[in-house]
Amino acid sequence: MKIARSVKISRKQLLAHKMRTALALTGIIIGVSAVIVMVAIGKGAQNEVLGKIEAMGTNLIIVNAGQVRKSPGRMQIRGTVTTLRLEDAEALQQALIIERAAPVQSKKMQVKFGHLSTNTTIVGTSVEFPEVRNFRLEKGFFFSEKENRASRRVAVLGQTIVDNLFDGANPVGETIRIGRVPFLVIGVMEAKGVDLNGVDQDDQIFIPIQTALRRVFNQDYIASINIQVVSQDKMAAAQQQIRQALRERHRLDKSDKPDDFTIQNQTELLETQRETTGAFTALITSIAGISLLVGGIGILAIMLIAIRERTHEIGLRMAVGATRKDISVQFVLEAAMLSIGGGVMGLLIGIIVSVIIAAATEWALSSFTAFHDVFVCLFADHRFVFWRLPGAQSRRT
Repeated sequence: MKIARSVKISRKQLLAHKMRTALALTGIIIGVSAVIVMVAIGKGAQNEVLGKIEAMGTNLIIVNAGQVRKSPGRMQIRGTVTTLRLEDAEALQQALIIERAAPVQSKKMQVKFGHLSTNTTIVGTSVEFPEVRNFRLEKGFFFSEKENRASRRVAVLGQTIVDNLFDGANPVGETIRIGRVPFLVIGVMEAKGVDLNGVDQDDQIFIPIQTALRRVFNQDYIASINIQVVSQDKMAAAQQQIRQALRERHRLDKSDKPDDFTIQNQTELLETQRETTGAFTALITSIAGISLLVGGIGILAIMLIAIRERTHEIGLRMAVGATRKDISVQFVLEAAMLSIGGGVMGLLIGIIVSVIIAAATEWALSSFTAFHDVFVCLFADHRFVFWRLPGAQSRRT
């Protein structure tokens, strides 16, 4: 009965000062909704980045020719490096802890079909490439090892090429020209999207590596080897084994020279990106959390003002038998009604704003994953208000 009576009194007091109550609610609503939106953006960005890394392939190690230099936005290799060969990929394929190895050599070239033309990336690779890099076919089929060894002029197109040259029509069976060399289209890849470096993975044409080196690029070296390790726990051992094998094949140990290749481990990339996006999420959450803290302090200030205004009421209630605990519960209930009411409205507004932002910008937001962090912040604000009010009112009385 006492609690019900206190709730009724609290509601009456809050409604008696509508402007003050509205301002207190506004502070909490803005704080909670800001945390929801910011955490949703951070979690969505983290999930999107991690999803793109996982879409690169599972248990992936990439060996690049030369020393890769990291620049803002992407990685670069300075100069032309000719030290990596097809024989290196074939040798690494024999390792027990390596499941597949796909050599890669690419070049930007002009491609024609009829009167239409476009500049795109020509990727020479092997039959293992789709499995290693998690590409899937939408139409037709990928070239075989037999076609690769015979240097057949066959091509598999990305979705962007299909849109640019064939206006979305089925290109399987048609003939395109890469440079001056005709190629038969035998397949179309599923849409893959943009990778972490901002490169459109659908703006590519895949041809057999032997055909690429002999008939298109006119060279005998490759740019990289994409390697799939048998399991996640073998990644470190595979990286060390690859390094030792390539140093031995390139005779670097005898002359004590540095590596003429760079090994990139997907696990390390995943951890780096997870730490980066985690720090980003923590930063924007802490900034939004300041708004929530300000809202909590606003409720505290309003409760202190209410205590000063109701000194006579407090004295009268204590004179007729109310205890210090009863008075404390009264003001704590008022603070809780403000906090919970503002929190619920803030949650709803935050979700709605997140959905609107996601629909308007096509960002990958994750509103529901932000609930836990917001609840923690709300609980912290309640404790802050509850702890301060009894002491404040008791000093006043």
